[in-house]
Amino acid sequence: MHSIDAVDLALLQALAEDPRATTVALAQRLHLSRNTVAARLARLEDADAFLHFDRRIDPAVLGHPLTAFVELTVHQRELTRIVEQLARIPEVVQAYGHSGAADLRVHVVCRDTDHLFRIDAAILRIEGVERTETSLAMGELIPYRLQPLVAKLRRGL
Repeated sequence: MHSIDAVDLALLQALAEDPRATTVALAQRLHLSRNTVAARLARLEDADAFLHFDRRIDPAVLGHPLTAFVELTVHQRELTRIVEQLARIPEVVQAYGHSGAADLRVHVVCRDTDHLFRIDAAILRIEGVERTETSLAMGELIPYRLQPLVAKLRRGL
């Protein structure tokens, strides 16, 4: 990826604050030409600077108000296949490779604790999963955000 400069950081901060901003709106806000903004966005896109775009849907709207994190201990040789099978479980919304005692940290959403119990059982049925440890999220206290980091980087230039 190319190095990020002050214009890129300003553009990224504006997008972090208003992800649906149009190229024209970004150009006006940043006092740049529309072509400059379009070219910068294209270059950032080509450099894979943006994560997959998916509007953040509240799982509660879909009848899944509970969030849990399931830590898995797995047979490392079977990690690729295990992850493929986890991805087939619709309630698994995210998974990370993990350091420490567990090998994977899986973010799941569910209707209630009985549903969570069944999801956990489905995960345990995957061959190569040795054990799970599940914790229920009590509430999101800091939502995913990058504005503070981008602002800090802009101050440092």
